[in-house]
Amino acid sequence: MPKGGWQEFSSADSLKRPEGPSSEPTPKSQQLVRVQPTRGGKGGKTVTMIRGLELDAAGFKALLKKLKTGIGSGGTSKDGVIELQGDQVDSTLELLAKEGYRPKRAGG
Repeated sequence: MPKGGWQEFSSADSLKRPEGPSSEPTPKSQQLVRVQPTRGGKGGKTVTMIRGLELDAAGFKALLKKLKTGIGSGGTSKDGVIELQGDQVDSTLELLAKEGYRPKRAGG
């Protein structure tokens, strides 16, 4: 028996990396989308944050444009979160529902 007989990572199966997300994206109606007003770190100004969207970069950009146009407000997308200027929770919930998502209000 070789010295140090315990070999957790010796088999080829254990060296494989885990599979990434499946190629099938989660349907819009099954995504947990949360819409929340917040002031944290924004200099006292209220922003509406949208979390839980499972989109690629182009999808975020397209949805952000639709939301900004529909609400008439500015906004940005970074790190998988969409931020809209102002307290736009009700309008955002309506627009996301029209897009086929099932959004919920979170926080205040």
